[in-house]
Amino acid sequence: MSDEEPTVTVRPAEPADASAIRDIYAPFVRETPVTFATEVPSVDAMREKIRRKLSADAYPWYVATLETDAADRRVVGYAYGGSLRERDAYQWAVETSVYVDPAVQRGGVGSALYGRLFETLREQGYVAAYAALAAPNPESAAFHEAVGFDHLGRFPAAGFKLGAWHDIEWYRRPLREAPADPDPPRPVSAADPAFGDD
Repeated sequence: MSDEEPTVTVRPAEPADASAIRDIYAPFVRETPVTFATEVPSVDAMREKIRRKLSADAYPWYVATLETDAADRRVVGYAYGGSLRERDAYQWAVETSVYVDPAVQRGGVGSALYGRLFETLREQGYVAAYAALAAPNPESAAFHEAVGFDHLGRFPAAGFKLGAWHDIEWYRRPLREAPADPDPPRPVSAADPAFGDD
């Protein structure tokens, strides 16, 4: 084991990351109301989700890797953007999600992921990011506020999971000034050339 501090690197997600992403996501599905998903997706389903997201070129998906030495680099978190709602007038709004391996939480991984995600979304032309947090989740609420989200409101008893009803807390983070006559958001690959790499 090296005495050096582990290095966190953020890069575009790849289909080959599906197993690691699923392993991070699975405990949140099985053991918490953090996600309202009730079934852990298969690795194949996760791989296909990543492929579809990359192929659409509309929203970024990043992974964070932690390197403790030259032989040990593993995915420890991921973040992505997606459509807030389907109507055309919503196209400048984006919903974001971030998941970090509990073993490395509070180590800057989530902030690094969101920092890269927000920069790309801003370059694409999105105006605001929204996050929906199942309550209670004070750690995630504090994290989102620390990275610039403002609390907007609550949808009470929005979902039933693990034997209880859970509220959804909505948050918003501005990405740029809202233009009077906005152009449609640009593709991810136009905003972050790393998505064009082979």
